[in-house]
Amino acid sequence: LSGCGLNEESCKSLTSVLQTENSLRELKINNNDLQNSGVEQLCAGLKSSHCKLEILRLSGCGLNEESCKSLTSVLQTENSLRELEMNNNDLQNSGVEQLCAGLKSSHCKLEILRLSGCGLNEECCKSLTSVQQTENSLRELEMNNNDLQNSGVEQLCAGLKSSHCKLEILRLSGCLVTEEGCSSLASALRSNPSHLKELDLTYNHPGESGVKLLSARLADPHCRLDTL
Repeated sequence: LSGCGLNEESCKSLTSVLQTENSLRELKINNNDLQNSGVEQLCAGLKSSHCKLEILRLSGCGLNEESCKSLTSVLQTENSLRELEMNNNDLQNSGVEQLCAGLKSSHCKLEILRLSGCGLNEECCKSLTSVQQTENSLRELEMNNNDLQNSGVEQLCAGLKSSHCKLEILRLSGCLVTEEGCSSLASALRSNPSHLKELDLTYNHPGESGVKLLSARLADPHCRLDTL
């Protein structure tokens, strides 16, 4: 239902479906004017014992921190969500901090989180790192086109080094990463080489030295990275 001119009223109808016996596993409603009030409606459905939804896509829906609060309350209760896509919403660091509280919950089974183009910077990386340093189920993290810079990547790498981290895919395209950020990533791969399989650094500025640092990790027989 992406780009179908939907709004909050549409969410009420969808919520009523989620609150009754149904077989819906994926809901894609990107690029609709749902706003926070619409997502709040949906979250009431996501909390239902009848809800079996595993994939929820909400990119470009005019959302901010308030929607993150609603979704966090879902993650902190019994739920079936495995994938959450919120690209191109104005979540800001405060919204991601909210989501991270949910990711730390023992009820949370979320494996894929997409936060590209959400107005994020280094501060949100601290929150995400704290998730990686505790028991969690996250396998894929997409943060393309955010102003993370090297300092944010350095924060993330502290999480990548944790024994709790099971991240297999990390996407950092267009995040203003240079050689310094590549050095942090190479160090993380050296410390914990067994999980990360895909690292996306397109549209950054690693320079020749940054590429060399990462390429050296590929020579490590313990390194599972197969896509760079």
